[in-house]
Amino acid sequence: MSRLAAGSDSLLVSYLALRRAIGMIGVALPFALALGAIAAGNAGVQRSVSAYYYTAMGDVLVGSLCAIGVFLLSYQGYEPKDSIAGNLACVFALGVALCPTTPLANATRADEIVGALHLVFAALLFLTLAYFSLVLFRKTDATKTPTPRKLQRNRVYTFCGYAILACIVLIAAVALLRDDSPIRQLQPVFWLEATAVVAFGFSWLTKGEALLADE
Repeated sequence: MSRLAAGSDSLLVSYLALRRAIGMIGVALPFALALGAIAAGNAGVQRSVSAYYYTAMGDVLVGSLCAIGVFLLSYQGYEPKDSIAGNLACVFALGVALCPTTPLANATRADEIVGALHLVFAALLFLTLAYFSLVLFRKTDATKTPTPRKLQRNRVYTFCGYAILACIVLIAAVALLRDDSPIRQLQPVFWLEATAVVAFGFSWLTKGEALLADE
């Protein structure tokens, strides 16, 4: 094998490992936060994934988001817009990590402003992740016929991307409910955010060929 070919293979393995790392963090994060907080004595499921900032798992949440942000910054696609999307997703992930959601009790005006920024960063992050799944990951080399596995992966990307978008819409709908709505007692925002994060994770695991790799 030539040195150039060996270098290309090494680069491919690095990209696949990067995508798998992003995917594994995404899939594991909601479960790690919920189970870790319960084990540490925090009662029940929190109102949102971001609310774990105020539990014993706050450092895990912030660290995971920062790791995802750094990995996304390192992502290099085939076109400049791939890198731009990765850079933006990095900024949004770091924004979510460093601007905590508004606390339920004794929130100051500054807390409310930071919480509003958190919501903006979170929405932009989810939209960017949906863009990865629905647009960037489904691209196919026009000079090649897509393999059966590539077509299967595209279906996974499509499902995950639309799942993320559906969760965003439903989270917005939940925000319109009355505070005394029985639906709020079920912590729907947490479950919807968790679903979106897991969908993002599975999309990246598939892109990293941990799932449905070409034979």
